Amino acid sequence: PCAGPVESKNEAAMSELVPETRQKPVVPMKPMGINANLLGYIGIDTIIEQMRKKTMKTGFDFNIMVVGQSGLGKSTLVNTLFKSQVSRKSSGWNREEKIPKTVEIKAIGHVIEEGGVKMKLTVIDTPGFGDQINNENCWEPIEKYINEQYEKFLKEEVNIARKKRIPDTRVHCCLYFISPTGHSLRPLDLEFMKHLSKVVNIIPVIAKADTMTLEEKTEFKQRVRKELEVNGIEFYPQKEFDEDLEDKTENDKIRQESMPFAVVGSDKEYQVNGKRVLGRKTPWGIIEVENLTHCEFALLRDFVIRTHLQDLKEVTHNIHYETYRAKRLNDNGGLPPMTVETEENHESNL
Repeated sequence: PCAGPVESKNEAAMSELVPETRQKPVVPMKPMGINANLLGYIGIDTIIEQMRKKTMKTGFDFNIMVVGQSGLGKSTLVNTLFKSQVSRKSSGWNREEKIPKTVEIKAIGHVIEEGGVKMKLTVIDTPGFGDQINNENCWEPIEKYINEQYEKFLKEEVNIARKKRIPDTRVHCCLYFISPTGHSLRPLDLEFMKHLSKVVNIIPVIAKADTMTLEEKTEFKQRVRKELEVNGIEFYPQKEFDEDLEDKTENDKIRQESMPFAVVGSDKEYQVNGKRVLGRKTPWGIIEVENLTHCEFALLRDFVIRTHLQDLKEVTHNIHYETYRAKRLNDNGGLPPMTVETEENHESNL
């Protein structure tokens, strides 16, 4: 009977030590005033948006060269390609001027802005090419111009105090216009592409394709492809530069089906079925430039601008320019020859 009260006291003391269960504090909701972007998704793929903004601010350069005989519609096609008056003839060229006796290089620069993206476009024309009786070595001024742009870029690169952004005047793409004879390539065409395919991206184009029937156009395209293959002439996109299976599949289709592009250029609009279209008016109807059943201009535009523009720039920098750079530095013991001016700058920098 004496033990009962002691046990009850111990149980009371133990019950006091047991912690009480408390409710979790309520987490306050996020204030509506805080910027949602600061508390949004964060991942490594956001670098794509950063690159896009950077590119939109700085813009980029694209330099395209057009080569071919007079009268093949080079200026008209370039204007149609970029839907702007960007060619040499659109920049105050006098039609009464005589054809130059030698090949001249004329570069016209423009700034095109679309969707907030700025592109500095330079169109390099080559009046006088293939227009003389004796066209021996007429590609040499063009090759010299292309190499001069590589040299200019190289000199900027090896300077001690380099510019943050080196102006890029290198030729990224060369559209070579083939006359629509329907027979075969001329010796001049083969010689030009054989020499220049090693230093620049060449895209062969059959000009004024509306002068041939559909059967003649198909046969001529096949004949041109075969002649280029027999003569070992590589045109863009080159097989050895395909990076993966997807690129190879896409480029094989272009090489085997589309090349060379049979195109028609026009900067005039006509009314067709209630729509305004670019085209050429003939007695039997209107040839629509952007209609794939009429010509392959839309394929060329998509190829050069929509799908392969960046690749054209990368192949120019990583292949053609690097080949020139390695040869140039190797020939001169590692550095381009220093002039008196560069020697003085070098000493002052030291």
